[in-house]
Amino acid sequence: MHPTTVTAAAPRQYTHPLVFLLLVIPFGAASGFLSVTIVYLLGRSGVDPVTIAVLTGLSFLPHTFKFLYAPLIDLTLTRKRWFVMASITSALGLALLGMVPATEAGLPWLRILVVVGNIATATLSMAVESLMAYNTAPSELGRTAGWFQAGNLGGGGLGGGLALVIAENTTLPWLPGVVLAVICLLSGIAIRYTTEPEPHLPPIAEDQRGEPAPNVLQSVWRSIKRVLLDLWLVARSRMGYLGLLICFLPIGSGAAGSLFPLFATEWGASANDVAATSGALSGLLSAWGCMVGGHFCDRMDRKKAYALFGILMSTCALLMAWAPHTLTMYYVFVLGYGFISGLCFAAFTAVTLEAIGTGAAATKYSIFASLSNTPIAYMGILNGYFYGKAGSNAGLYSDAAMGVAGVGVFLLVAVVSRKLQERYVLRRGVV
Repeated sequence: MHPTTVTAAAPRQYTHPLVFLLLVIPFGAASGFLSVTIVYLLGRSGVDPVTIAVLTGLSFLPHTFKFLYAPLIDLTLTRKRWFVMASITSALGLALLGMVPATEAGLPWLRILVVVGNIATATLSMAVESLMAYNTAPSELGRTAGWFQAGNLGGGGLGGGLALVIAENTTLPWLPGVVLAVICLLSGIAIRYTTEPEPHLPPIAEDQRGEPAPNVLQSVWRSIKRVLLDLWLVARSRMGYLGLLICFLPIGSGAAGSLFPLFATEWGASANDVAATSGALSGLLSAWGCMVGGHFCDRMDRKKAYALFGILMSTCALLMAWAPHTLTMYYVFVLGYGFISGLCFAAFTAVTLEAIGTGAAATKYSIFASLSNTPIAYMGILNGYFYGKAGSNAGLYSDAAMGVAGVGVFLLVAVVSRKLQERYVLRRGVV
């Protein structure tokens, strides 16, 4: 027998946040392509605003329920393999989506492709989120969250701004989708610079009683139990359940952004103005907002930062409704809303990473993300309803009022839960 050699553990290497910015671009590009380019083209062709709002709401369904299939990322294959498969499928979905005419006649196919394509991007994001949870230093969760969401919103700028400019300046209707597909495939090369974590499986070949090694089904069941235990440990902690609550409430949803292309005619904005504000410029400012938001989230309570940024978003929507409906004000408030969206997205990701830790990271992050997509979906439909019934100001008032109400509910629960926790500690006699 050879003598056992004991070596010192190598220092843990963390991945630079730029990698996660690149990897999540397809997720943002798919969202921007639908919410800006497709929405604008549908509105111009005369499709009813409520019908358009329902289509954008459908895009959130795969993200709302992705916690149901998130355990596949934790229990099968590897995160990198899931990413590669999802990246290819997402690119194909973008290309096909661009080939369907954005008219009333094309709506049935658009609905199918929106749902299927967003299943692919949801899977891609789960793989990236899990890798991010394992490859980020605890003291830099805000910084990494900022870069990650900068890629998401920057990708939205590509999907909205770049795609709309191409659509308005070419006779090839399929070209915008194909260009986005190529960009997304190229950004995925960055997956090479991440470290694959150990699989979330029982590490021993036999249990402590010396029984034979479990079969495949037993191993899978043990893994599922470990995932459920991970979820329970998060949900029972104050940080965990407050984080879950704040993700479910309509705080910083950014849902009014899907209405801005529909405001274009009323506010004197052309297709190029929409492309600039909801696309390229908004993407850049949103990415900057992510960086700023991530910086603050590493220097203050992350949940309070999320609530504060949500109030700023509601204020922006309210001021936009009160402002003159001119092209200048359209630029000011659409771009301001985009910057604040970046603050909110970074804060959400920082809150989630702080609460979930590692373990079954894809599943736990997906539960937070699913809850956060719920208010985006219902706020999009609600804002669209008020816009269709009473105009742009009504849609903006809806967005502002619900955001303030969400912050109020969160602060109330936070105060009550803290007092209950303090009473429990005193009753237990713990100093």
